[in-house]
Amino acid sequence: MSAPTTSPAAGSGGPTGSVNRRALPGSAFLAAARGETPAQLPVWFMRQAGRSLPEYRQVRQGTGMLESCLTPDLACEITLQPVRRYGVDAAILFSDIVVPLKVAGIGVDIVSGTGPVIEAPVRTSADVAALPRLDPEGVAPVAEAVGLLVRELGSTPLIGFAGAPFTLASYLVEGGPSRNHERTKALMHAEPDTWHALLDHLADLTLTFLRAQVDAGVDAVQLFDSWAGALSERDYRALVMPHSAKVLAGLADAGVPRVHFGVGTGELLTAMGEAGADVVGVDWRVPLDEATRRVGPGRALQGNLDPAVLFAGPDVVEREVHRIVDEGRAAPGHVMNLGHGVLPETDPDALARVVDLVHALPVR
Repeated sequence: MSAPTTSPAAGSGGPTGSVNRRALPGSAFLAAARGETPAQLPVWFMRQAGRSLPEYRQVRQGTGMLESCLTPDLACEITLQPVRRYGVDAAILFSDIVVPLKVAGIGVDIVSGTGPVIEAPVRTSADVAALPRLDPEGVAPVAEAVGLLVRELGSTPLIGFAGAPFTLASYLVEGGPSRNHERTKALMHAEPDTWHALLDHLADLTLTFLRAQVDAGVDAVQLFDSWAGALSERDYRALVMPHSAKVLAGLADAGVPRVHFGVGTGELLTAMGEAGADVVGVDWRVPLDEATRRVGPGRALQGNLDPAVLFAGPDVVEREVHRIVDEGRAAPGHVMNLGHGVLPETDPDALARVVDLVHALPVR
C-alpha cells in the first residue's frame, strides 16, 4: 500500500511521544462516525481478524493469544489480513480485552476453551489497593504494532481497542468468564466504595492503554463493554457509567471518533449514548431505527447483523443487510457491522459477500 499523507497528531505523550496523524479525507468510516454522509456505506466486522480466517490460524500456530497481541509484527500481520481479504473500510487492532491487565503486571492468561483466567482474583479493598498501575512504557509493543500498521494501511483507518472498566472488573473479580457475574454484583452492592475504587483504577488503566494507541497513530478507538448487558439500567448508571464516561472524556481532546459497544445492552442504549461516545455500537437485538431513538441525537450507530445469520445462506443475508441498512438511515451516521464478533466457523466468503453488497447500496 502507498504511504499515507499526515497531519498533526491530536495527542502526545505516552511511550511513543508526539506523532503525525494520517489525513484520511476519503474515509467512509470516519465520515459516518462523524455523522457525515460518506460516498459509500462503510462496513467492517468485529473480530474480523480471527479464527474464521485460515491465514490467521496458520500465522498464529504455536503462539499463544497474549504473546500474539504483544508481538508487534505478528499483531500487525493479523490486523491486515481481513483488510486484504475483504476490502473492509476499517481495520481494528488485533488485541484482547485483558492485554492492559497483562502489561500492567497482573497475573492473567488466556486458557483455550475457557478464556481469560486471573491468577489472583480481586475481591477486597486490600486487593484493589495492591493493583499495579499501568506504566505507558509497558504499552510499547502495542504502540509499535500501531506504528507498523499506520505505515501499511494506506487509506484504511485503524481502530484502537480496549475493554471497558466494568468488563475488566468482571474478569478480575470472578477470576475468569462468568455466566451470572454473581461475585461481581455482590461486590458492587455490598461494598460500593471498594467497587468504585476498583473501577476508577481500571478507568485510569484503560485510558492509559487507549491514549498510547492514540499517540501512536490510531484513527478511532472502540471501548468494548462485553458484559454490561448483565446489568440493569439503574445499576449501570450508578455503578458503571461514570467510569466508562471517564475513559471517553479522557479522549475527548484526541481528535478521533470514540465508539462504545456492549452485548445485550438494548436497555442501556440511552445511558450509553450519554456516556460520551461519538458512535454507539448496537447488537442484533434492537433495530437501528429504534436504537437511534434510544441513543438520542448527535451520535452515529454501528451494527447490527446477527453473526449467526451468516450461516443462513446468501438470500437471507442479503435480505437482512437490506433491512439493517434501511433502518440505519434513521441515524445521523451508520457504520455497518455485525451485532457482535465473527463466529469461528463463519465462511469467509459470506463476509466478503456482505462487504460487496453493502458497498453497492445507496447511503441515503
